[in-house]
Amino acid sequence: MPSAPKLPLDPIAEAHRQWVRHGWSDAADGMAAVTSIMRVQQIMMARVDEVLKPTGLTFARYELLTLLTFTRTGALPMAKASARLQVHPTSVTNAVDRLEKAGLVTRVPHPTDRRTTLVEITDSGRRLAVSATEQLNDRVFGAPGVEGRELDSLVTILAGVRRRAGDFDDEDDSGW
Repeated sequence: MPSAPKLPLDPIAEAHRQWVRHGWSDAADGMAAVTSIMRVQQIMMARVDEVLKPTGLTFARYELLTLLTFTRTGALPMAKASARLQVHPTSVTNAVDRLEKAGLVTRVPHPTDRRTTLVEITDSGRRLAVSATEQLNDRVFGAPGVEGRELDSLVTILAGVRRRAGDFDDEDDSGW
């Protein structure tokens, strides 16, 4: 992946030093942690976007397709997809609109609830989701830049942050 030239120093470490210098020592570590997470998110999204761009998928659309491949029937109520992806229903509607236009999903009536619409993956959507996942596994997920125990620790730490923020209610601290 092409990237900007490497900086001669870590700007987050420098910001930390400046926080301390300006009397904000009590918040310096937190600022460095939050800023580091945000920068790593940018790096990871750039890597993911580079892999997905040739497929025509955004990460949001990829996530929806992949979620549908994990279901027994290849279909979910739109509201349930929204909840599982932790996004606003409007975002799911937008993703479904685009995926439907590309022939990757269809909207179908729920068989027992007339008020509910299901989003169902098509065969071409399933093939694209599997292909994109294989590429992401090879180029991003299989080598995220952290390995072994550090990776386990990172996932556990981030799961704790997410749990305390109310992201989910699971009491298991294993991270996996």
